[in-house]
Amino acid sequence: MPECTGRIDEYVGGDETRFRASRLIQDAVVRNLQTLAESSQRLTDKIKAGEPDVPRRAISGFRNILVHDYLAIDVDAVWLVVDQELPRLRAALQRMQKRSPVI
Repeated sequence: MPECTGRIDEYVGGDETRFRASRLIQDAVVRNLQTLAESSQRLTDKIKAGEPDVPRRAISGFRNILVHDYLAIDVDAVWLVVDQELPRLRAALQRMQKRSPVI
């Protein structure tokens, strides 16, 4: 999961213009968000319990949108997730990784 956030950072570099200018980058970001969301569903209950503030239902719902609405994905919504939600999730992943290197 941390690898997914790292790849998204690499592709986007925190630059919204860069993200919006390239469908290739958008596709790569969406794919890594899908992988991240899928992986989050496979965490053990013990690992999940260590980060109760992670919005698991929202992540799962977002994953369903990405997977099932792939021809109508809202890049504005994707950018908001990358810009506003991913930093918090990255921090939670780092804390989880310290407790359980399996992540």
